[in-house]
Amino acid sequence: MSGRPAQQQEFTRDNLEAVLKRRFFYAPAFDIYGGVSGLYDYGPPGCSLQANIVDAWRKHFVLEEDMLEVDTTMLTPHEVLKTSGHVDKFADWMCKDRVTGEIFRADHLVEEVIESRLKGDKEARGEAAAPEKVDDKKRKKKVKEIKSIKLEDSVKEEYETILAKIDGYSGLELGEIIKQYNIVNPTTGGVVEPPIEFNLMFETAIGPSGQLKGYLRPETAQGQFLNFNKLLESNNAKMPFASASIGKSFRNEISPRAGLLRVREFLMAEIEHYVDPEDKSHPRFDEIKDIKLRFLAKDVQSAGKTDITEVTIGEAVKTGMVDNQTLGYFLARIYLFLIKIGVNPEFLRFRQHMSNEMAHYAADCWDAEIKSSYGWIECVGCADRSAYDLSVHAARTNEKLVVRKSLDEPLVVEAFEIDIEKKKFGPKFRKDASKVENYLTSRTDCEKETMAAELEKNGKVVFKVEGMADEVELDRNFINIEKRTRTEHVREYVPNVIEPSFGIGRILYSVLEHAYWSRAGDEARGVLSFPPLVAPTKVLVVPLSNNEELNPISRGLISQLRKFGIPSKVDDSSASIGKRYARNDELGTPFGITIDFQTIKDQTVTLRERDTTKQVRGSQDAILEAVRAMSFGTASWDDATKDLAVFEAQEE
Repeated sequence: MSGRPAQQQEFTRDNLEAVLKRRFFYAPAFDIYGGVSGLYDYGPPGCSLQANIVDAWRKHFVLEEDMLEVDTTMLTPHEVLKTSGHVDKFADWMCKDRVTGEIFRADHLVEEVIESRLKGDKEARGEAAAPEKVDDKKRKKKVKEIKSIKLEDSVKEEYETILAKIDGYSGLELGEIIKQYNIVNPTTGGVVEPPIEFNLMFETAIGPSGQLKGYLRPETAQGQFLNFNKLLESNNAKMPFASASIGKSFRNEISPRAGLLRVREFLMAEIEHYVDPEDKSHPRFDEIKDIKLRFLAKDVQSAGKTDITEVTIGEAVKTGMVDNQTLGYFLARIYLFLIKIGVNPEFLRFRQHMSNEMAHYAADCWDAEIKSSYGWIECVGCADRSAYDLSVHAARTNEKLVVRKSLDEPLVVEAFEIDIEKKKFGPKFRKDASKVENYLTSRTDCEKETMAAELEKNGKVVFKVEGMADEVELDRNFINIEKRTRTEHVREYVPNVIEPSFGIGRILYSVLEHAYWSRAGDEARGVLSFPPLVAPTKVLVVPLSNNEELNPISRGLISQLRKFGIPSKVDDSSASIGKRYARNDELGTPFGITIDFQTIKDQTVTLRERDTTKQVRGSQDAILEAVRAMSFGTASWDDATKDLAVFEAQEE
């Protein structure tokens, strides 16, 4: 594509949302019943756009990287998510208006009020303010009433520091900020209660008895981890390798407001790339090492700043800013994917998780954040999760989730081993004997060393086993723990996992904002400049009139386009050709083929490009070949049409 023209109207979210609503890209679910916050239905163009983004994702990652795709169930037993940590830790902080009962997500409330005050400071100083982010009209009106107040420089600096560190605050810290800076309900001015934790998973019961507790999955990752052994076997036991999954996930968001950016049911695409913890290099790293990315490092955020560092991914890995090659490789591949589907690179950055924000088991974690009228939004997470997930599931189930690698040279190792007097376990623990045995055999070498020291010092060890009411106490009559030397011919290890996780709805909305513009001098003529690769419809066939002689040509063109796998449609309405093209510019259709009476004479047609409205003319075969070359991202407009004649015509 040749790109947008320089002259265009300034972007406004209201204009975009009017187009999305009118053309039914998506809409609130259950609308005629009043709707349910955080739930949306996709219409025909939205479905096609999403399907094309997913198709591009599969080709860019699953096919290009030779990944193993799986489709796992959305219903997940309690025990699985208890083991993974979701039952205890998958939560956000929420607070409630003491009078109205309105619920807020604490960090979003702090962010909204402080941004509003900073905007008011700019207005009071006569400076240009940032775009309004509050999307509810009543809230916007109330927030506007408390603006236009000049802040002290010290307070302004404190506010900017809070915003820079907003993702790293604990619930207690958010409560202190709310109290210290008098953060209140922006609609009513009412006082809010201190933040409390709220688990985001949807709970359900599996089966008619209701005894098997479960949840709708909050991510697709756990299904991949639980199938690790099968996937490793499918890959002929070769490492490294990756699995991938695309499917719906569910999170009971506290206060979803920003359209598709914060919803309760959404499509995820996740990759689990399994690597040797002793070798996190990537064989294709040299292919991407010179790609420049925009980084917001954790030390910058910890200092209360948002300064961007732009360096190559090779340099970022070399200096240690990005932990390892495989993590860096995927950051670059994520960047290339997002640019390919229409994200503006000027509004894309990679933000590193701060130390107090990152999971305890993670080695490093980065979010690909895309800027829209709502601000910077996390759309892709890319984390080195170490060996946490496979380790906890293996410990819970007593099923080894490991890789076995034959050693060229035998290896002599020292490790602690636990000897169990099994004949005595039965009478002592009865039905719980296997639980205690599993607990002991699943301990790490460090844990065994600690237990050995405790046994040596106290003559017994005391520990808690999940599912047992009382603590377990064992002396030397039941167990013996000692360090032993053994020779290993096979190295056994738990792989580390690099996990890129994509929120498809957030990416889709960002592409919509980045693609939308209005023609200069005509705000009503909205255009969605999708790359042809993801455009819902790629070609509009436009007969100049309803003359019956043109109909067979239209049908023939549509038939050929379908054979090529190119989505297309005919607009043979009575509207002017300019109006017909304008309607489809709103839908993001990149190409238009016009059939006129000259076509009857010499079988030539005209090809129009959406953004610049340039037109060329040639034979039907030549035009179709040009469209095919451009539709799947392999050729630009200039390259595909260089042998076609320029056609001058005025759209009406």
